Amino acid sequence: MAPKAPRTSRNPDLIPGVGKFSRSKMYHKKGLWAIKAKNGGAFPQHQKTAVATIPAVKPPKFYPADDVKKPIVNKRKHNPTKLRSSITPGTVLIILAGRFKGKRVVFLKQLPSGLLLVNGPFKINGVPLRRVNQSYVIATSTKIDVAGIEVDKFDDKYFTKKVEKKKKKDEGEFFEGEKDDKKNGGEFPQEKKDDQKVVDAFLTKAIDAVPELKAYLSARFSLKAGMKPHELLF
Repeated sequence: MAPKAPRTSRNPDLIPGVGKFSRSKMYHKKGLWAIKAKNGGAFPQHQKTAVATIPAVKPPKFYPADDVKKPIVNKRKHNPTKLRSSITPGTVLIILAGRFKGKRVVFLKQLPSGLLLVNGPFKINGVPLRRVNQSYVIATSTKIDVAGIEVDKFDDKYFTKKVEKKKKKDEGEFFEGEKDDKKNGGEFPQEKKDDQKVVDAFLTKAIDAVPELKAYLSARFSLKAGMKPHELLF
């Protein structure tokens, strides 16, 4: 079988970009006049089957020079924190970290966020109503009867601080305000003071009914020389 001859153009270039024959010459040479005559003086047009869809939002002509950060969607499902079996309402806990490290507190309930609601009481050891992570507490075998105490109103929103917009002060008020803020250290809501007194009153009655329990809660926990934490029974 003879090899095929290489395909050549009907209008070879004399120089790059300039053909040998003119546009009208190529019109007759290709036989376009005959195709036009068969179709009533017009070239046949094929029907378009697919309709081009126009996007609703035009893409931008220019893109930002810097990368624009896109928020990452959190697809993780929130699973409630499992409470340790050794922690039940009324259990005395030892705080291991934070401002009240070494203090003994009474566990009241677990909040929706998974944190523990505890109380000192404040009158005995100075620990007010606060939230604590269960990873930073040790559960003891000592328990207090807290049945009947109302703690339904205490949730995570109860402990959030309300941020108020500060008004601009004059020069005289500015320096006076600084002195007052340093002396007072901020005002504590009266409503929370009343709630603290109610909870303390209930726990104090339960603690007074058990001998030496008040002294146990007021004492700070600490390790001494020769004490092995893994051998201690709480």
